[in-house]
Amino acid sequence: GATAGSRCYRVTVVCVVLLCVLLMTAVIVLWINFNILKTEFNLLQTSNNNLTKERDQLQTSYNNVTMERDQLQTSYNNLTRERDQLQRERDGCLNTFCDSNKGKCFSFRSSLYFMSNEEKSWTESRQNCRKRGAHLVIINSRKEQEFISKQKVNNRVQAWIGLSDRDKEGEWKWVDGSPLTTA
Repeated sequence: GATAGSRCYRVTVVCVVLLCVLLMTAVIVLWINFNILKTEFNLLQTSNNNLTKERDQLQTSYNNVTMERDQLQTSYNNLTRERDQLQRERDGCLNTFCDSNKGKCFSFRSSLYFMSNEEKSWTESRQNCRKRGAHLVIINSRKEQEFISKQKVNNRVQAWIGLSDRDKEGEWKWVDGSPLTTA
């Protein structure tokens, strides 16, 4: 009896010890898995936070670019309207200023030119320009000079320019009083 009881006791102790070892092993495995999952969760959380920040920055950048595009579109529309208005005004000036029976009108950059087909002296031409609220041409660049030189009225390329030495012989000045410069 005593040996059977002691054997039963030993089997029970061995089973309990094995059960404790198994439980301890299960707890350790679960604890390790928990820590691995916790680390992965933290990494995913950090990655998610970084991606959220990046998305927010991209959204802000997109909003800024959209606003800038809208401002540029508004500016473009305003400039287009202004250009169209200036073209209408220029065309109106051409029609008002120029009598096609008396000469030819043309424009270069922002200037309007009228070349008369009537032959007049420099003084008469200057007075004619003044009556129109204008002046004889003042040439400001080589390109402007080349442009004017190519204009023809009645197959001639003669035109008075607004340069004279009337005030002092040999001292050339434009009709606006500025001195002649050569470059």
